[in-house]
Amino acid sequence: MGYKSIAIDGPSGAGKSTLARRLAEAMGYLYVDTGAIYRTLGLAALRHGVDAEDSSGVIALLGQVAIDLRHGEDGLQHMYLDGEDVSTAIREPSVSRYASGVSAIPEVRAFLMDMQRDLARRQNVIMDGRDIGTVVLPDADVKIFLTATAEDRARRRYAELTERGTDTDFDTVLRDIIARDEKDTQRAAAPLRQAEDAIAVDTTGNTLEESFRQLLGVVRAGVGL
Repeated sequence: MGYKSIAIDGPSGAGKSTLARRLAEAMGYLYVDTGAIYRTLGLAALRHGVDAEDSSGVIALLGQVAIDLRHGEDGLQHMYLDGEDVSTAIREPSVSRYASGVSAIPEVRAFLMDMQRDLARRQNVIMDGRDIGTVVLPDADVKIFLTATAEDRARRRYAELTERGTDTDFDTVLRDIIARDEKDTQRAAAPLRQAEDAIAVDTTGNTLEESFRQLLGVVRAGVGL
């Protein structure tokens, strides 16, 4: 019997990572946060002084840095950059612009796509990102487009950053969300869009538990559970 794959796409701050992680745990699937992979390369560009818009500079980095995805004993995905666990560092707001910039480079997406597809060939996966259902796993068993209003997503991201002790304010977070949306939907390489056969799930106003229950029902129905 072949392995099942579930693709969850959507804009920044929609709760993809949090919800996909819970779904994977509930269903016994491997969770793959593809955004973390691009964030790790973005962090590498930041640390090496390479501007995210410098395509040739970023492409050159691909052969200079080692990016590794591992799942620890806690079952969580950890990202490593040249042997260093950078799972926390890649969540800093300063990395977001770099992540968005490097992910718009076609050569970067092609380089990292093999890593993502290989994981889906070897086990049941729930994978989230911007182009999973449209590009990375076009034959996924279930495709979901998860979204919420920009204001709602900004409130969640602001609460998350504040809880982590990051110094920021709501207006800045909202501006960053809107800017990221514009860049992700208008980029030439695999822009953010809903796959034709994806199920749209809008979580505006939902609690985390409400969103989780909603998604769990959709996914279980999709894989025949």
